Amino acid sequence: MFRNYFTTAYRNLFRYKGFAFINIAGLALGLTACLLIGLFVHDELQYDKFLPEGDRVYRVYNQQTGEAGSDFIASVPPMFGTTLEQEIPEVETMARILMLPFENKTLIEVGDKQIYETGMFIADPQFFDIFQLNFKYGSPEKALDDPASIVISEGFSERVFGNTDPVGKEIAVNKTTLLVKGVFESNSKFHLPVNFVLPMSAAGIPPERMKGWGWQQFYTYIKLKEGADYKFVQSKLRDIVAKQVDPDKNAPYEYLPFIQPLDEIYLYSSSFKYDQAIRGNITYVKSLSIIAIFILLIACFNFVNLATAKSMQRAKEVGVRKAIGASRSQLVLQFLGETIILTLISVIFSAALTSLVLPSLNRFTGKQMSFNVFQDPLLLLLLLTLTLVVGVLAGLYPALVLSGFKPVKVLKSAVVVDSKIGRIQWLRHGLIVVQFALSIFLIVCATIVYRQVSYLHNKDLGFNKEQIMFFQMRGDNMFQNYQTFKNELQKAPGVKSASIGYGFPGDATAGDRIIVPKNGEKEHHGVTQLMVDFDYIKTLDVKLVAGRAFSKEYKTDADHAYMINETAVKELGYGTPENALGKTLIWPIWNDVNPDSMKEGKIIGVVKDFHFKSLYDKVDPTVLQIFPGANVKVAVKVDAANMANTIDQVKKVWAKFSPDYPLEYIFMDQNFEKMYKAEDKLKTLLWIFTGLAIFVACMGLFGLAAYAAERRKKEIGIRKVLGADNGSIVALLSKEFLMLVIMAALVAFPLAWYAMHNWLEDFAYRVDISLWVFLVAGIVAALIAFLTISYQALKAARANPILNLRFD
Repeated sequence: MFRNYFTTAYRNLFRYKGFAFINIAGLALGLTACLLIGLFVHDELQYDKFLPEGDRVYRVYNQQTGEAGSDFIASVPPMFGTTLEQEIPEVETMARILMLPFENKTLIEVGDKQIYETGMFIADPQFFDIFQLNFKYGSPEKALDDPASIVISEGFSERVFGNTDPVGKEIAVNKTTLLVKGVFESNSKFHLPVNFVLPMSAAGIPPERMKGWGWQQFYTYIKLKEGADYKFVQSKLRDIVAKQVDPDKNAPYEYLPFIQPLDEIYLYSSSFKYDQAIRGNITYVKSLSIIAIFILLIACFNFVNLATAKSMQRAKEVGVRKAIGASRSQLVLQFLGETIILTLISVIFSAALTSLVLPSLNRFTGKQMSFNVFQDPLLLLLLLTLTLVVGVLAGLYPALVLSGFKPVKVLKSAVVVDSKIGRIQWLRHGLIVVQFALSIFLIVCATIVYRQVSYLHNKDLGFNKEQIMFFQMRGDNMFQNYQTFKNELQKAPGVKSASIGYGFPGDATAGDRIIVPKNGEKEHHGVTQLMVDFDYIKTLDVKLVAGRAFSKEYKTDADHAYMINETAVKELGYGTPENALGKTLIWPIWNDVNPDSMKEGKIIGVVKDFHFKSLYDKVDPTVLQIFPGANVKVAVKVDAANMANTIDQVKKVWAKFSPDYPLEYIFMDQNFEKMYKAEDKLKTLLWIFTGLAIFVACMGLFGLAAYAAERRKKEIGIRKVLGADNGSIVALLSKEFLMLVIMAALVAFPLAWYAMHNWLEDFAYRVDISLWVFLVAGIVAALIAFLTISYQALKAARANPILNLRFD
């Protein structure tokens, strides 16, 4: 019996080669998309899963609420960790990591080798108790007890020491000599991008400073005891914090602590501020998963459509089999078997195609995903399960339809008049509507994502980021003689202007409070502080809307002057930029010696709002001031005409002031490009998978159009004989399908609007969802469908009507 089933399946495969090809190709492409997306999603879900006892590890973070709304802040005060460890019994151990400036690179020296490296962490000794990383050399025991010690990653060790054991060897970190105590194994699925760890005692933080409840400069992790409830610990921490921190009516922000499970950090922290962890985005993971399901559904619907369409041609076969005693269950088993065979062929092609495409996907995403069926039994089992599930789901309905034909009716005449055919027609139409609804949905989403990403890259940021070299100051001589260094830079050929400070666009900024005296009271407001110099406005080409910029001609500008942006004018209650001029601001100076010292000054100018952060964030109320104590970064506006020579001139000036440190720079526009890498990749992937979904849908439509033309060939012949032209025949065959596409558009449009509205909500600055996007998507889908159908329709219209009328 089974041999007969295979023989029949083999014959049908070659008898209906065109339909078999469309089914196999459609399923293969759909399965390939699912496999590739599945591999990506699986990889995204693996972060931190390798860590022993990771289910007991949590991170503490804050929700900051102010006048402008709420933000999640990854860093917390040092006393949070102390409190958790000492006052909450459910906490087994705690470790803090000192938050360092973003993107700062550390000079590493081993012998004559000098390299800059990212990934320096300064942590409590319990770091390796929380994160139980495997050690290749040395031991985690007491590795961070000595302030002169350092623990390094395996990858970092190979870069600086080669393949030798470096334990006990010296390494210079920013000119400070340290002793290597251990080497831990690197793991790309660790959410902390750590290359080397220094002990907290090496930071030299005063003990009194570590008792602070307001200095939010630490990432804090805890490990709970077995069976402890982290929500209960979170509640306890909130109660303690509420008692310890005096409610201050003048404080610009309120803070609420949260505890986050380790396995949520990577995917559920994309919106956190001041977070140095590697972060994914659960929204993108879910979106790609939905797209994979869409594409697979389209491929499966193709199969159901084509199988039911061909059912009439196999009606006599069913009738004969039933007449000679075949039961319905045997027929269902036969047709399901044929479907599973087709699915198996599709899966084989899909596996081969996935293996070919995966290296390109790895390069695009920066991942190291693997796909080897012969080395991974679980993957082989998954593919076999997929074959069975997809085969059954795609083939069950056609099998039930085919096996349900009445033998007397189908053998009585050449035309199948079974009562089920009407229901098949409606099913087929419904599936076409769903297919094109999904395709139109993806077209709308891809278009809006493309517009938003283009907007991110092209929006006027309110300053000029082009041709600006950006680098960090290094060496005592440079810090002590920063003004002379800047003067030398400005004299270099090709340098238009230079600025030194802290808080350049695309780099780290400082959140702090400013005090506004009003009616005898002092209002406290949360603002962003940009520490600038006299040439900041000129170098970045920031626009003034009122007043003037800082100037050396005014002696009070250095110590008693402020500039603010337009948003600050509104937030601080000045009404208009002109009205803000001359108003007094007071700032608590960053000063460890005298923390109560204040800087009082007048507002001398108002700048147009400019975006120094990504467009995910609204422009904050911002205060600009001259504060040399924060001078750490340099921006140099260079002439684009002879860029290479200008860079050489900057290097020569650098070498005069900091010969022991090599110059490492980046251009400011590159900083902004890096902000939107995830969106750029989403845009590309969405267009690829949208194109694939449309292509698979059109393959099925092509097959159905061919079947429709074949089924109505006599009608077409009669119409041709009666004088119908080719255009009217094409319109006749196309009209039905185009109406289905219009119905699909009506289904897809509201769903696409809802999905994109929610996605755009993540951006403070975004494009509008315009009506033309939906119109274009509908027209494109209709045009694609028409072109797909018209080939078969035109072919049928041009056929000799005599041949169509002569033969049955």
